Parts: sequence; structure tokens; C-alpha cells
Amino acid sequence: MVTSDDLSTLGAWATLDFFVQHWPGIRAQIAAEQRQILPPQWQRFAALELTPPEQTRVVILGQDPYPTPGHAHGLAFSVEPDVTPLPRSLSNIFKEMDSDLGARPVTGDLRFWARQGVLLLNAALSVPAGEANGHKHLGWERLMQQVLAHTSKRPTAYVLWGKHAQRLEKHIHPGDHLILKTAHPSPLSARRGFFGSRPFSTLNAWLSSRGETPIDWTH
Repeated sequence: MVTSDDLSTLGAWATLDFFVQHWPGIRAQIAAEQRQILPPQWQRFAALELTPPEQTRVVILGQDPYPTPGHAHGLAFSVEPDVTPLPRSLSNIFKEMDSDLGARPVTGDLRFWARQGVLLLNAALSVPAGEANGHKHLGWERLMQQVLAHTSKRPTAYVLWGKHAQRLEKHIHPGDHLILKTAHPSPLSARRGFFGSRPFSTLNAWLSSRGETPIDWTH
């Protein structure tokens, strides 16, 4: 559990310049907010806590946390296990997984992906309740830029769903990476190239080709 001033739970991520140059200012702006901010402070860096840089094999980029209280818990696209119905983008991700792999997780809690080396990182790590993208100009994107630069020092798979994520590709250093780019799984765009893209089997085939253990996406 990370607090405002204690970054010890972040491991090697805490060495990123972001935490010296940008985090203090973001922290002050969040502290001054009168609105409810999601997810709770102790879950804000959950993606980094669960997937250290040395264990990161796949990076899936999201936009910002779910703005509905009780949904977001610090990982892109993931929700707490009791959330039903699932957010529509996550529901579409599971539909594609059913088509691709013939199975899907029982709940929308994707922490088991994170523990296998899948970094589920949003471009913003906070959002005012009920106001999607409400913190998009707070400075969080600097963190994602630095994470992409850091992880791409060695071969890594990147999943860039939608134009927002794809604009960040320039921060990935050239290397022996797998970069998957399709439409976003949101209801507005999923039928424009997300459905049928088979990202999960493609990622596992790439990992297997490198002699790495595939991701168990469904359990």
C-alpha cells in the first residue's frame, strides 16, 4: 500500500524521474480537490506495485480509471471482483477473448494478469467520481511516457488499443518488441477492428517464440 510520501512499495519504478519532477505537483493538486477522487489513494499505484519493471512482459495501456465509485482499483480495464454488469469496454475485451481463446475470466478482476507480468497502466491514475477524463491534464501522462521508455530497454509486448494509446507509441524505444495496434474495445469502436484481432493468442505466440511462459488470460 503506497501513501502520498512513501514510494517504497513501488520497487524499481520509484527510481523514475516522474516521482521527483512531477508527482509532488500532482499530489498537491489532488490534495486540494473537493471532489471524491478515484481510485482510493492506497490503490492509486496498484499497477506498478503488482508488476515490477523486471517482471513486465506485456504492457496494456488504458486511458483513465473508471469514474464509478467501487469500480476502479488501480489497474487499467480491471474492476473489483463484485462489479456487475462489467464496464462495456471490459465486456468487449472478454467477448474477444471468448472468440480468441474459447474462455474468459469469471470476474472483471484482472490482478491475476498483473501477477504474470502484464502491466495494466492508465495514462492518468486518478479521476474525479463521475467525470471521465477529469484529470487528463494533471500531468500523469509523464509517468506513462517514462514507463514506456523504461520497459522498452528490453523486448516487451505492447497493446495499444485506440488512438489515445497509439499516440504514445513514440515513447517506446526501438527494439525487438511486439506492438499490437487496433481499435479500442469501447462500444463506439470495437467493431472497427478490435473484434477479430485475436490479441491474446498473438501475445502468447510471441512469448512462446521467445521461450517464455504464455500468459494464462482466463484463470
